Amino acid sequence: MRKAGRKNAGELSRRQILATAGFIGLTTLTGCGSGDDGGDSKDLSKKRNGAMKEYRAGQQFKAAEPLSFSVLHNNNPVYPTKDSWLFWKEVTKRTGVTLKPVDVPLVDYEKKRSVLIGAGDAPFLIPKTYHPAEVAFVSSGAILPVSDYVHLMPNFQAKVKKWHLEPELDSIRQSDGKYYLLPGLHEKAKSGYSLSFRTDVLDKLGLSLPTTWDEVYDVFKAIKAEYPDRYPFSDRWSINTPYPVAALLSYLGQAHGVRAGWTYDNISFDSTAQKFVFTGAQDGYRQMVEFLRKLVAEKLMDPESFTQTDDAAVQKLLGEKSFAISANPQELVQNYRYNLEKQVEGAKIEMIPVPLGPAGPVLIGGSRLENGVMISSKALKSDSFVAMMQFVDWLWYSDEGQKFCKWGVQGVTYTESGGRPVLKSGISLMGSDPNAPKDLQKDYGFFNGVFTYGGSWALVSSSFSPDEKKFQDAMAQRKEMPIAPAHPLQSVEQEQATLWDTPLRDHVTQNTLKFALGKRPLSEWDDYVAELKGKNMDQLVDVHNKAYDRFRKENG
Repeated sequence: MRKAGRKNAGELSRRQILATAGFIGLTTLTGCGSGDDGGDSKDLSKKRNGAMKEYRAGQQFKAAEPLSFSVLHNNNPVYPTKDSWLFWKEVTKRTGVTLKPVDVPLVDYEKKRSVLIGAGDAPFLIPKTYHPAEVAFVSSGAILPVSDYVHLMPNFQAKVKKWHLEPELDSIRQSDGKYYLLPGLHEKAKSGYSLSFRTDVLDKLGLSLPTTWDEVYDVFKAIKAEYPDRYPFSDRWSINTPYPVAALLSYLGQAHGVRAGWTYDNISFDSTAQKFVFTGAQDGYRQMVEFLRKLVAEKLMDPESFTQTDDAAVQKLLGEKSFAISANPQELVQNYRYNLEKQVEGAKIEMIPVPLGPAGPVLIGGSRLENGVMISSKALKSDSFVAMMQFVDWLWYSDEGQKFCKWGVQGVTYTESGGRPVLKSGISLMGSDPNAPKDLQKDYGFFNGVFTYGGSWALVSSSFSPDEKKFQDAMAQRKEMPIAPAHPLQSVEQEQATLWDTPLRDHVTQNTLKFALGKRPLSEWDDYVAELKGKNMDQLVDVHNKAYDRFRKENG
């Protein structure tokens, strides 16, 4: 689950580079590869305490005897952990399993997770892990190759098969052909961010909401002509992220067919050339930077967008010093619209589908996998290991478990209307009812990002506001860009690539900012690419292409 403010969004660069169109899954659910996904590759006969003998997809998991499992719990300050949450009690009531949370503050989650795993003190269940964070723990044997055990997880397997997610899973396999993370599984790609505009100002000027970046430019020009002393666009999500204007670059990059901002990765797959290339040197990346520079040069975009705090950007919008800002559906409703309507008479604001660019109506591939669960290797020593995997399958991957984690208990926290969950009166979710005495997250523990992610489109969309539904319906019509094939690096390669990766990433980030602000002329683009070469760009790309070729030969 992703929240406004986006700690989650910038948490880790996600190398969810997945298989190209037409790429055949390297290992299917019936187990024809080195991952052994479909067969019982280990003797688990003595590890079945509490397990159900006949556990199937769609069936309620109930342990044959009371069990308890430890779980690393990301303690979100928006809804701090409470022992009294109905979530904990209801999990035990339904499954016979008592979860024992090991609370870690959100701000320290990744660091503390690494310390616990390194010391051998990690809980059995380690959720809220974004690929490729699990890679760091593979060589030590601290986490399980979970692909060896998904035959114990019928709901997980059913969703992978039904939604054709095999290529996505192939993308997170390591050099041994196995994957070490159970990711959240989405039926459809879900988009998060785009531009929002003051529609009352557009109406006043006789302008329509733009649908392309060329139209965005024209709208900004018209606003600038009417308000020459102001910036039409002042943006946010720069501070506390690794990238300038991280949200904007993510969806502006998408329109140019490249990963940028929060989705940036040094390595991208060129589906036409069938090889990996360096993202920050691609033509599409240059075109994106050129467009950004045009906005700043013509004073259509506030140059402080790249360095200001979120609050500063929002205050400019509320103070009518700007008329457009990046948004996600939650911020649009809870922050921009709510406060604008209080401060500016007649103000209206709308979020538009991501404007189209040279790449056409596309989505960046890979967004059907989300953060997921690592399993501590210690768990395999437990005599209730099979029951634990059945429990994980039910809670995180069954339709009923996912609905429970998201909405809670029917009749207590929600009711059904037209087949859709509706919050009970007096309960709010992310500001849906500011006057409600209870909050679904804070008071009950549901809709918790540790347990709530992935699922069918019906479930994912069940919490959409009318604004988000309109936005997501439009974005769902777009085609995912070809997703890149698996190319796991061997440990020595990974160590070398990591040494090259950070300086290259930093150089791309710094020069993206310099080009956009005009501190470096775009005529020096070739010089910038030469500098990347001097920082081992070609060697990094070569390592990934060799890994791709090797994995194809060994697993093709």
